[in-house]
Amino acid sequence: MSEDDSSTHTELQERRSHEKPRSWLERISSALSGEPSSREDLVELLRDAQSDGLIAADTLRMMEGAIAVSDLTVGDVMIPRSQMVSLPADARFLDLMKQVVESGHSRFPVHGEDKDQILGVLLAKDLLRGVVADHGAASVHELLRPAVLIPESKRLNVLLREFRQSRNHMAIVIDEHGGVAGLVTIEDVLEQIVGEIDDEHDEAEDPTALIAAQADGQFVVDALTPIADFNERFGADFDDDEYDTIGGLVTAAIGHLPESGEELTLGRFVFRVAGADARRVHAFHVGVLGDV
Repeated sequence: MSEDDSSTHTELQERRSHEKPRSWLERISSALSGEPSSREDLVELLRDAQSDGLIAADTLRMMEGAIAVSDLTVGDVMIPRSQMVSLPADARFLDLMKQVVESGHSRFPVHGEDKDQILGVLLAKDLLRGVVADHGAASVHELLRPAVLIPESKRLNVLLREFRQSRNHMAIVIDEHGGVAGLVTIEDVLEQIVGEIDDEHDEAEDPTALIAAQADGQFVVDALTPIADFNERFGADFDDDEYDTIGGLVTAAIGHLPESGEELTLGRFVFRVAGADARRVHAFHVGVLGDV
């Protein structure tokens, strides 16, 4: 090493020895400025900041959610088809109003003869205006807004950006065969960031809301339905000593966390998984043998 190189090396060492350790904010700013860094490093910095009392635990959870949302797809958070509240285009306005009031939602997919034939999206406020107006719409078709169709594979961060740009709050999710797989709302995406968003219609205390009869004679049963409530509704006698919910009972009987479409027969009941993600089962289609 030459004398000049040695002198330069010594100066660099002295400069570094006098530099103050970078604060967590400086390190985050550096990570966001384009310097080489990993997402895991960024999350670790945020956790250090929370441990030091610089940000609240709720803030940390939201920031972690915002970072993790890019790893999720629409298929991870969508409301499955079996739980969608969709409206038939040929229904009378009065019947539509009843369904809107009973569901408590503000936006509804409207379908033709087949539920895969999505004609558009109906807003509750548009329906109300159509009903009360002196020269209102002659049919629901005149009130429909265009439906946004997206694949299950779309990333949530991309969808959130599209929601913001278009000012649209609902999209219909299409499967690989072109059929309706479910729907997703901007609330579903935001809940991945900020956590569960409860509104006046989220009343888990009502056990009857966990079991919904279908036109084909089957039932959609929320996986969180207490076994005691299921037994009372169907006259069943499932044991609730070891498991509290139907989801726990069926998952244990299957022997693994089931995927959508898996079936199991327990006694006189056929359980088919209607919705599930990587963490838990959400709902079942339940058929009662002898009744279907």
